[in-house]
Amino acid sequence: MDGNRDIHAPQSELRLRLERCDNARLAGIIGDMTDAITDIVNKHQISIEEFRAAVAFARDIGLATDDRRNEWVLLFDTMGISGAVEAANLIRPTGATPQTMLGPFHRSKAPAKANGDTISIDNVGTPLAFLTKVVDLDGQPIPDATVDVWQANSDGVYENQDPDSQPEFNLRGRFQTDARGQASFQTVRPAGYTLPEDGPVGHLMRLLGQSMTRPAHIHFRVEAKGFQTLVTQVLDRSDPHIETDPLFCASSELRADFGDTSSPDSHNVRFTFKLARSRPGASQN
Repeated sequence: MDGNRDIHAPQSELRLRLERCDNARLAGIIGDMTDAITDIVNKHQISIEEFRAAVAFARDIGLATDDRRNEWVLLFDTMGISGAVEAANLIRPTGATPQTMLGPFHRSKAPAKANGDTISIDNVGTPLAFLTKVVDLDGQPIPDATVDVWQANSDGVYENQDPDSQPEFNLRGRFQTDARGQASFQTVRPAGYTLPEDGPVGHLMRLLGQSMTRPAHIHFRVEAKGFQTLVTQVLDRSDPHIETDPLFCASSELRADFGDTSSPDSHNVRFTFKLARSRPGASQN
């Protein structure tokens, strides 16, 4: 009699038990998840020591998570899982500007500003002029669209991370597009920054040889009646970390020229956002 246990036997039994679950969707997801993990165990012949290390890693992520920091979200972000969920739930037609994650630094009540105004309250940093155009998929301008903007400063720090050193709502603002679909603002050149790397996710990324440094970028949330709301980022194509963005947001369609980092002169950035029309009966978000 063979004393070896079939590695898939528990999963087969679990599947039978899950058939009695009233929540068929949950049962299906859990069944598929455990099947996938079992396949990984079998394919890579996971050792007892490796299994215990994985359990300890999950424990450490929980211990590193509190009201101010969510290490689980950081893990899902850096593994590309958050982006996969976004992509699965926000299907956009070909030609629409890609969606990215909202991120933890957005504030919903940023001050409304007139086109051409600055969002830099403290005026610290290299000047940057930004001209946006919002159009539909046929290239027609979309007037009266709301363009919500937020960014880190020249040290790579957001205002709500640094309330003692930056004025409230520094480097934030909401603008309306004109009849040509354009909105413009003055700002300062943002710097990239490193994601929290002092916890278990940072340790894992070092073991994998992966960067935790985000390239410089400016966030946008563009909303217009009759169109899907767009949350995205425009990234500095010259940033040395542009090819290794740990959040996988630096697609070629979202890169722009932010100018020479060594020049103190203002640089003009132009970027066009292409919105998809809302589907009848669907939420704009």
